[in-house]
Amino acid sequence: MRRILRSSAAVLAAMSAASVQAQAVASLGDAAPLPPGVMAPVQMRDMTPAERRAHQVWSLRAALNVAALQCQFSPFLRTVKNYNLILPHHSAELASALKTMNDHFVRLDGAKTARRTFDQYTTRTYNSFSTLDAQLSFCQKASDIGWEVLAAKKGSYADIAEARLPEVRAAMIPKWNPLVLVQLGWLDVPGFSNPCVDRRGRQIPLLSKKCR
Repeated sequence: MRRILRSSAAVLAAMSAASVQAQAVASLGDAAPLPPGVMAPVQMRDMTPAERRAHQVWSLRAALNVAALQCQFSPFLRTVKNYNLILPHHSAELASALKTMNDHFVRLDGAKTARRTFDQYTTRTYNSFSTLDAQLSFCQKASDIGWEVLAAKKGSYADIAEARLPEVRAAMIPKWNPLVLVQLGWLDVPGFSNPCVDRRGRQIPLLSKKCR
């Protein structure tokens, strides 16, 4: 019993640590360390305030796009329908962000190389939102944000991206599941004696009082 208690305490500690780490990601954003199996956000070079804001807009667009592809297992999340409605609703702000990010890479890499580096940036940004271990929490969070973006007035997309992108990152951190630990045999479970076998290993009649 003591071993079970110690194991249970270890599980609770691990779950608490995961929760604390998720809160750290939510509060610190891209600067917070990520556990193994979770892709880090794209590390950007020197950015102006306008470019950083455009990067946040483009990142949230990528997250909602990935959710539209990965979260179709639940039609109630409406990740596909809402994403398709968000694009025209916030088309002006998305187009402005696209131009700003293109100009960012032209400024840093030159016109000849900018298209290639922008494509690489977009691919890495999309990949950074791909998750399997935390797909349920990611899909739920992306769905919540998608509803907010769709209901928001035009011109407010960047504000939502700045406020809620850290929440998307936090939702991608897998949470400890004690049931999985039990299935893997990480907890010590005491053995129980067979009431139908005596101390010498002999079978007791099944209809006897002791066996019942």
